[in-house]
This record gives sequence, C-alpha cells and structure tokens, in this order.
Amino acid sequence: MDVAPPDKISADLVWTDPALAQAFVNDIYNGLSSGGFSEQMLASVSDEALFTHPTRGIDLVNNGTINPSTLGWVDDTWGYKQMYNRIRACNTVIERIAGGNNGLSSQSIKDQLLGEAYFLRAYYYQQLLRFYGSVAIITKTYGLNDDFKVKRNTYEECVNFIVKDCDEAAKLLAGKTLDKGRTNSLAALALKSRVLIYAASDLHDRAKLTAKISGIAAQKLDFLSYASGNQTERYRLAQAAAKAVLDAGTGYKLALSAPATDGQLNFKSIAMGGGSKAPGIDATAATELIFGRYFITLSNNRHGQQNGPNGYHNWAGNTPIGLLVDDFEMNDGTKFSWTNPLQKANPYQNRDPRFYATILYDGATWKPRDKASGNVDPANQIQTGVYDLASGGTVTDFKGLDTRASSIENWNGSWTGYYYHKFIDPDPNIVEASAPQTIPWPFFRYTEAVFNYIEASIELGELDNAKTWLNRIRFRAGMPAITATSQADLRTAYRHERRIEMAYEEQRYHDTRRWLIAEETLGRKVTYIKVIGKFKPGKTMSAPYHYDTTVYDYTYTPVVENAQENRSWDNKLYFRPFSRDEVNKNNLLEQNPGY
Repeated sequence: MDVAPPDKISADLVWTDPALAQAFVNDIYNGLSSGGFSEQMLASVSDEALFTHPTRGIDLVNNGTINPSTLGWVDDTWGYKQMYNRIRACNTVIERIAGGNNGLSSQSIKDQLLGEAYFLRAYYYQQLLRFYGSVAIITKTYGLNDDFKVKRNTYEECVNFIVKDCDEAAKLLAGKTLDKGRTNSLAALALKSRVLIYAASDLHDRAKLTAKISGIAAQKLDFLSYASGNQTERYRLAQAAAKAVLDAGTGYKLALSAPATDGQLNFKSIAMGGGSKAPGIDATAATELIFGRYFITLSNNRHGQQNGPNGYHNWAGNTPIGLLVDDFEMNDGTKFSWTNPLQKANPYQNRDPRFYATILYDGATWKPRDKASGNVDPANQIQTGVYDLASGGTVTDFKGLDTRASSIENWNGSWTGYYYHKFIDPDPNIVEASAPQTIPWPFFRYTEAVFNYIEASIELGELDNAKTWLNRIRFRAGMPAITATSQADLRTAYRHERRIEMAYEEQRYHDTRRWLIAEETLGRKVTYIKVIGKFKPGKTMSAPYHYDTTVYDYTYTPVVENAQENRSWDNKLYFRPFSRDEVNKNNLLEQNPGY
C-alpha cells in the first residue's frame, strides 16, 4: 500500500533531474503574474490614470483612507504574503543547489538555476522594499516547528542584501543565453540600478524624510532610511550601477544627434516590444527590452479589452486623466497651456510625438470599428464628446460612441474623455474585445537605466553628462534638445521627461514618493475633458457622425471632477501598511508610521 502518489513528485527526485529542477524554478516566475498588465494598473494610484470601475479598493488608496484592516487594492505582484511565498521558493532552490543537497551533475545547470533564483529573490524583495520600506530578510525555508516571529531588518540592510543577490545573479548568468522570458545577467544589473537610485532618493535620506514627515518614532526611522552615510555617496553608487547597464546593453536609437522624423513610430515600436504585427512597427525595438513578461502562446493577456474604448466593446479600465495629458509638451518643446487661446482651441495638435502613441483622444483615428461594433462609425475615430447631428430637420445631441452615454456598453465608458493607447496593439486585425495580445510587459528596459544614470549625474552636479543622455531620449522621440542650464531646472526637465517617457510603466507612483513630491502630484484632484461639437453657421451633418473641423466648432473644457474619486494625500501613504493579520501573526513586525 506504500506507493508513490501518481500526481506528485518527491522533493528529493526534483533535485536530481535538471528538467524537474528547472520546472520548479519556472513556477517561481509565476510571482511576476502578468507584470503590470493587471486589470487594475498602478497608473491609477498615480497622477496618470483613473480606474473606471468603483469598489475595487483603488479609490481607498487615492482618498488616503487605507489602514491595516482595510488595505484597499493589493496586487499579486507586490502583496506582502504573495512576495514571501515566492521568496520561500527561491530559498528552497538556493538551499538545495548552493547547499549541495542535490544530485545535479552539470555545473552550468546549477549556475543557471541559482542565478535565476538569486535574481527572482532580489526582485521580490525589491517589490516589498519600494512599497513597504524595510522588511524581514528571510534566507531559509521554515519548518512547521520553527518560530515564525522575526523583526524587520533596516532599510540599509535590505538594500545591501538585494544588491548582493543581484551581483550573484549577474555573475552566475554571465554569458548564458536563456529562453525568452527568463532573466539574464543584464536584468540583474538593471535591478541593481533601480534599487540603488531608489536608495539614493530623498525619501530614504533621514534628514529630508523627517523634514517632510514629522512625528516618525526614532526606532522606526531605520526601517525607512539610512542611519549613516550621505546622499552623495549613494548617488555615486547609483550612477556606477546605471553605467554598468549602459555599457553592457544597447537600447534603441539612442545615438541620434538631432530629433528623429519618426519619433511617434519609434516610441510606439518600443511599447510593442516586438509583439505587434501592425504596419510600420519596428520589431528591432525589442532590443530596448532587458527583461519582460511575454505572451507568446498564452491567451491571458487581455490588456486591450481591459483598457480599450467601450465603443469597441472594451472596458476602459485605466483611463488617462487630464493631469497627464496636459503635461505632454508641444512639439517645439514649449509647455502646453489651457490659457493659450490657440492651444485651447486645438489641444491635440502639434504635441510631443509620444502623446499620439500614449493617448487616444476625441477625433483620434483608431481601428476599424465595424469589426467590433457594426457599421456605426465608418471614419473609425474615437468619440468622447457630444455633437450636433441633423435628424428629420431638427438638430439633436449625439453622445459619442466612446462616452458613458454611448449606445455601446455605456457602463464601460471613460469618465475622463480619454483612452489609453500605449500598450494596446494597434494592429487593425486585432479588434475584437476578446482577442489576446502578444505585447510584452517591460519589467526593465534600457531607457530606465539611462534615466537612473541621468538622475544620479544631475544630483552629483555632472550636468553636461546628464543633458547629453537626456537629449538622446528626446531626439529618439522627435523632440528638441533641453535648454535648461541650472541643476534645479535640469532636475525639473528630467522629472518631466521621465514622467512622459515611462507613463504607465509602474514608475510614476514610486518616483513621486521617493522624490517626496507626492502631495503636489498624486494628491491633486482628477481632471477630465469635456468636448462639445456645435455646427458652424450653415453647416450640418447627419448620422453617422465623424470628426470634421469644416462642419463643427469644437470646444474643449478641462473639468475638475471629484464624484468618482476625491483624491487627497496623507503622508502615511509614502509607505504601505502591513495588514493587521500579519502583525497579529508576528508581533515583532513593527507597523509603518501613521497606521
């Protein structure tokens, strides 16, 4: 009767068979889930987007009402419990392979599996660190009879631990070519670069943190900031880590000496990451991607359905807000302003080329709508306004097909008057709401390391060096060179550039917090756009409606809207709370300030 279970494999057998050992490591990657392509995106707890559907907990975060018993939205890719489950699996690999408790004979296989485990452990700890501050560093697997109560390590100890894992992963994976979607040596260097630029930031400098947030208990400061050293030293380390990525990688079209003529296509190609067959998309832009979550044979990437216009039977999940849209410059490098009469009359003309690859706005050309919704819009244009239409000799109001008064799934319409474009495949053959995408999620791309290098260089006073790299990013996008000369002005220009270039890439939420500027960014009220189209004198149009400036006078009115979310900022939000259950299970786990 004592037989091996037919549906299970013993642990001892796993660590004697390279294929089984690799399968165990493969499962640890599931902690990455779909990357940032969850239905609720991190963009919607920043000044990038509004989550269209209520009662998902995002509103609790944005209103500043979360607490240890009401956490609001928590994603599987950074939740406290979820990350430690994956860290435990990483520890199992390291114990079995580095500890010699295995029957694997190939040193190359051992190095690869260890390198993957060290990288993934570092990544999951990094997720905890940037949401919660320091956590307990666990490097062993626990048995049922072990004491599970453990204290938080210091912030500095956590940073050093992650950096050590990154270095180990980079060394073990050097020269190895792994399957698409697995980590690699350069990804370990990119992770190290991110961790060190965060560590150098104002949020983790004790003097700046306590000047911004008063009343933090002395014993908790070690969990959130450095007790020794100085920012200059930390920026020097961050600069060196970023430079290592720059030297080892290539990026995409970052050697231009003047603005590109195809900046919009360059940016769109980068966002596609080699996963789109749309006309004109440059597949070689995939070289920009250092480490991504790919959707090659799977059908669980429904990102287009989750975020596309409701007039195409999509869900309008994370729609851009006016605060983001308005921050895209004019294509000559000047600021957009609603107080400029010409710009107010034509707000979507002559903008930064990246605008047209990031935002879908009223009148923008999109996919063939008849493939999704019937022959109701032969012009295939986004309709987020209210327009005059002539019907039976009278003029009536027509609510656009992509509004919340649409005849097509009105409950899924955008509140903001905009839709998201960046990571939605523009391939006209992928129109049906249920069609899967193969666009990869960029965990790390080369440009992030370039930004890290620029940021460190600015803070170290190396302004010419920073400006050279900043202009390379702008030139690729078809934008003119930065004219700022002072450190303060260049810092402002850099932060703006990072906001635009990295929109919807899970950067903004963390950037505004680590720069200690969340109150004046994330804490702002949400702005929408109200679009009205009225007939010009002597002009009319009957159904079907299409955008036409020879027939209509269009007015665009930015509106502050608090009905869906009345956003505010509380300084406790610089760090997420640990749940009441976790604190009750481990009474040595000290809660973050403000909770």
